[in-house]
Amino acid sequence: MIWLTWRQHRKLAFYTLLGLAVLAAVLVPIGLSMRHTFADLGLAECLHPSALSEAAAQTCDVSLRRFSDRYDKLNLVAVLLITLPVLVGLFWGAPLVAREVEQGTHRFVWTQGVGRTRWALVKFGLVGGAVVLLAAGYGLGVSWWVDPLTKAAHEGRLGVIVFDLQGIVPIGYTLFAVALGIFAGTIFKRMLPAMGITLAGFIGVRAAVEMLARPHYQPAKTQTFPIEGNGIPEGDRGNWVLAVGIRNPDGTMVAENTRIQCPPGGKGPDGRVCGADLGLKPGAYNWEMYQPADRFWLFQGIETGIFVALAVLLLYLAIRRVRRIA
Repeated sequence: MIWLTWRQHRKLAFYTLLGLAVLAAVLVPIGLSMRHTFADLGLAECLHPSALSEAAAQTCDVSLRRFSDRYDKLNLVAVLLITLPVLVGLFWGAPLVAREVEQGTHRFVWTQGVGRTRWALVKFGLVGGAVVLLAAGYGLGVSWWVDPLTKAAHEGRLGVIVFDLQGIVPIGYTLFAVALGIFAGTIFKRMLPAMGITLAGFIGVRAAVEMLARPHYQPAKTQTFPIEGNGIPEGDRGNWVLAVGIRNPDGTMVAENTRIQCPPGGKGPDGRVCGADLGLKPGAYNWEMYQPADRFWLFQGIETGIFVALAVLLLYLAIRRVRRIA
């Protein structure tokens, strides 16, 4: 069975490795360039704003903007990288059972002394092991590549898109995509419908977890800071900000999804009291709810666990379905 599985999937494995090699050939030079630029601009010192003088802080702001402007278009590359796990699910997972049933070769295999359960365990186990190795290499490589971008970005590693690219979550995403493809193949028994359901299901579950579950893995923290003075606290960089607003002294929310920063003295250039147009009372303050930057690995572990558990459940259901395929 192991040799048969290898012969059936060696061409796909070769093309997958070739694709990863091409991707590495493109991304490694870009990653090296980003690191050189990061060092040349002296941005490493800018990551600790509390130790900077006012002049150095202004220089850092300019350098960070230069770095962001130079590599801003790489956000499109990051979006494309997010699609890699579902592509593995489409071309590795969905055909695994659906192609055998669609072509009728499953009847031959299951009458040659190889039981359905053994066939499924060997097939799913080998493909799953290969996927884990590929996803781990992909996650480590992209983590290295995206590191300068996350350091320069205010939201850090918990930001949208960059969180999904690095660390260990690509392993969970890829396993889930493959398991979903396998399970879809046992239901529809044809490759194209199985691939369509895999794509739709993957996008739906990923979106639901990211928008509904991830912000609540741990209770969010809140902080406040005055509307006059230097504005956002120095330690805010890297935090995942979930909500912001302006509140009156009694805690009433005056304006959501906005902040206000007034010069010392509380008056704007036109001489009006800062925030008068919002009806702010003396003592009004900015408020924000956030997940701290140091929860990155905790969130990575939780989300990876969710998708690995879903993958195990889908594979269990797929094995049960294989036993019932005519």
